[in-house]
Amino acid sequence: MYVGALTLDILLGDVRSLKQKRSAVRPVIAEVQRRFPGVAVAESGHQDLHRRALIGVAVVSAEAANCREVLEAIERLVAYRPEIELLSARQRLYNHEEED
Repeated sequence: MYVGALTLDILLGDVRSLKQKRSAVRPVIAEVQRRFPGVAVAESGHQDLHRRALIGVAVVSAEAANCREVLEAIERLVAYRPEIELLSARQRLYNHEEED
């Protein structure tokens, strides 16, 4: 079993309040959940900043290649949104055998 984790650091466009930030981030999270129903996704950082957001994604699979494929597809989905600038993306892959 493999667990893939993706952290996306994004810069939002013309956002001047935390309320506007929620209105910009919520559709991104909803689209990821809609297109990839088996993943967990949430805003996981920069909650106090207006124009920055950290989105965390997790996926579980029997194969490492499948985890990477799903995480890369999610990264592309977010990166191609015109209202968002993807500052960084970090992928990590965990294998249950590493813990033993």
